[in-house]
Amino acid sequence: MEALEEKEEEEQREEEELKALEISAKLQDSETKVSMEQVCVPSDVPDFDWSSIDTSQLPSSYKTNSLKEKKLLHIADHFLQQYTHLCPDRKPLFLHPVNECGVEKFVSTTVRPTLLPYTELYHWDGCASFVSDYLTMEPLRSPITPPSSLYSPTTILKYQQGNCFDFSVLLCSMLIGAGYDAYCVHGYATREICTLDETLELCPLLGKPQEVPKEEVKKSNKYRVKPPPDLQSKFELQQEAKKKAETEAAQKNEEREEEKVTEVEKPKHDPLYGLRVHAWVLVLSGKREVPETFFINPFTGNSHSTMDEHFLGIESIWNHRNYWVNMQDCWNGCKDLIFDLGDAIRWEIMFSGSNKPLQLLPDAEEEKELPDRDMDDMQEKEEEDVSFDMPPSWVAPIQISPREFETRCSQGRKVILYKKAKLEKWAPYLNGNGLVKRLTIYADLDCTKVVEVREWYKNREDMLDMREVNKQTQLTTEYFSPGHLLGLKAHTYTSLEPETEHTMEFYNEARVDGLQKRVENSNEITEYFVGRDDFLHIRHMEFGKRGKKIHLAGTRTDINSRPIVQIKECFHRNLEKPADEDVAERIFLITEEMIHLTYHLKDKYITASKKNFFKAAERDRKGSEIIMTPEMCITYQVGSSEKDKKLLHLYKLLQELTEEEKQLKQQVRQSEAEVLNILKICEKEETAVKLSVSIYDTERNEKRKQQYEATKNTMEDELLGQEEQDLDYLAPFLIQIGHREKMTKRQALRVRDDCLTDFKHRLINKANIIQARFEKAVEELQKKDQWFQENQNRLSAEEEEDFLARYSETTFHIHILALRLNREKQMAPQKYLALEEKLRKDPRLAEHLGHA
Repeated sequence: MEALEEKEEEEQREEEELKALEISAKLQDSETKVSMEQVCVPSDVPDFDWSSIDTSQLPSSYKTNSLKEKKLLHIADHFLQQYTHLCPDRKPLFLHPVNECGVEKFVSTTVRPTLLPYTELYHWDGCASFVSDYLTMEPLRSPITPPSSLYSPTTILKYQQGNCFDFSVLLCSMLIGAGYDAYCVHGYATREICTLDETLELCPLLGKPQEVPKEEVKKSNKYRVKPPPDLQSKFELQQEAKKKAETEAAQKNEEREEEKVTEVEKPKHDPLYGLRVHAWVLVLSGKREVPETFFINPFTGNSHSTMDEHFLGIESIWNHRNYWVNMQDCWNGCKDLIFDLGDAIRWEIMFSGSNKPLQLLPDAEEEKELPDRDMDDMQEKEEEDVSFDMPPSWVAPIQISPREFETRCSQGRKVILYKKAKLEKWAPYLNGNGLVKRLTIYADLDCTKVVEVREWYKNREDMLDMREVNKQTQLTTEYFSPGHLLGLKAHTYTSLEPETEHTMEFYNEARVDGLQKRVENSNEITEYFVGRDDFLHIRHMEFGKRGKKIHLAGTRTDINSRPIVQIKECFHRNLEKPADEDVAERIFLITEEMIHLTYHLKDKYITASKKNFFKAAERDRKGSEIIMTPEMCITYQVGSSEKDKKLLHLYKLLQELTEEEKQLKQQVRQSEAEVLNILKICEKEETAVKLSVSIYDTERNEKRKQQYEATKNTMEDELLGQEEQDLDYLAPFLIQIGHREKMTKRQALRVRDDCLTDFKHRLINKANIIQARFEKAVEELQKKDQWFQENQNRLSAEEEEDFLARYSETTFHIHILALRLNREKQMAPQKYLALEEKLRKDPRLAEHLGHA
């Protein structure tokens, strides 16, 4: 028995040795493959020399550790020793890599929560898209081991380069600053996620939301009515069944072909599957009304479910306050992981008393509501012994200038390759036509046959927002934002030439006529209206062929315009009118000189009232008057045989219709002219694109700012000069002596005497003018009085009243002049003395006149 036991033990030892040899061989193979993969790094990834960066201007916190940081590193080393002792099979943790200055820093202190002053960065998707666009991806030196260094987010932003750990720390800092419960994740992912290979992924701009079929709830009723007999044709049912079978067979064939294509498009086998290290961001539910926990891939900025197959496992997570190690089995990827960080069995926390996670499960909440006093006392004692406050982040404040936020991509341009698609992004104002995004869709995986091109624009004065071009049919669709010159919303065309196929949609709220859509081809125009007072909703116009007139360049289009054959209008129901008086459809047959009217259906009737008018020929007319005969109108009146048969009523209705026909012809010509105008404007705007600049964009409005300041300064100088001239009452007299700063007594006296003399003459002249006007008014009054005495007997009552009114106005005017003259005589001496006193106190004359 003992010999058998010894043999079994030897066999077990040999098997263990063989397994160890196989594992070491596999590791050697993986290492050789890693080295080969390092050699095969794509050439388009720029090689940046991080050793050449300038660290002399960095703060002292980048180059040294404080006492608290040293203590933190000591605790982290002790935690790592216990972890390696308890879990020898697991890989080392990513705890304290060196920064750009070669100093070891704990990963939690590298996270710097920051809320940047941009509205887009208040939400997780805006932060994720900014990080993915702004930074350029660098692969890890070894795809199966984490990096040896972790640089600060400020340095990463400065050089716009970084690996997945740099991306995650920057994104996590922004998300925590925005109020999210975010964590950096160190784990494992697929090759496509780690290498940013999206060539087998569908473009997010092409993804359509899945339509969830609505389940019809059948209500069971105890009392049921017998169903009516089935009157359907069995032959038709057989034909429908055959068609269904054919469509199902075609769908099965399509599904088989799609399966074959998917098998071809499946990614190749990855020898490092499950070993590739990756870093991403975890956002827990709870804060910022996040309903469900999810991942964010920082390379793409896309969100992923925690059940996503591309994420294969998690080693640890951290934020700015603590560090957690995942103790759950990841044999099924991240699908079975529970992200309850308060569970010490599933997540090993480094600092137990530093903070408590916000996400609590229902069981934990119940336990929290019913605490045990003894347990609380024990926990408080343990927290006093073990708790450690995380030191503040050593990273400088994260800042992004408005120009950097706007430019985003490195050098303002970024290209992303998807499955059968290519997405290009540009910074605003980089392209002269306002192009900011272009999506090119291909028919094959090699991206050689272009199917469709979609372009997005910004800051265009013509308000163009998006353009879709189908390369197979050459059909172009343009979408405009509100504010277009002609209220245009969308324009679909194959050519900008007139009288070709065009579909124009309008913002009907911005138009007076309520036009919503216009469809045109070589022979027809159809217009759709919304919200009109006359209830019109469709107008259809048909045109005939032109004559043999030659259209010369520069001549009006009306000279050889298309002849109108028919105009058809459809109206909605007007409830204020009876149904048999409310027109539902009217057709003007221009060439046949006929008018057809169809009214709305009356209740409980299946036919509608109709009227057909036949216009009188030229020989039946006398001038412009129409000779009405019973043969000119055929009437079908529903429910009545006598109503509306009077010729007078029909005659008036025909006159109204002929007048409306003339107006409709003018409207048709206006519609044609508007289409030509829109086409000309679109062609002109595309040839000479103009971009608008916001008044808040101070950098781009620098020239306008300088011009405004220059004109403002010149205006202020002119106003100051005018004010000085207006205020200097001695300027006319100082000119005579040459504007001297210091005057002699003789010159001062001369200036005073000249000023007083001039003022005296002005007062006298003013009094003389008032006196002359007064005397003239008195003389005119005397003449009017004399004329009235002579002609008093010959005047009528109205003429006498008119004379008395003018006489009273003249007397009132004389009274006012007399008052002004008396006031002027009384105020003249006072004004003269006031000027004399002002001259005595004037600083330029006071030296010589002060003693007087």
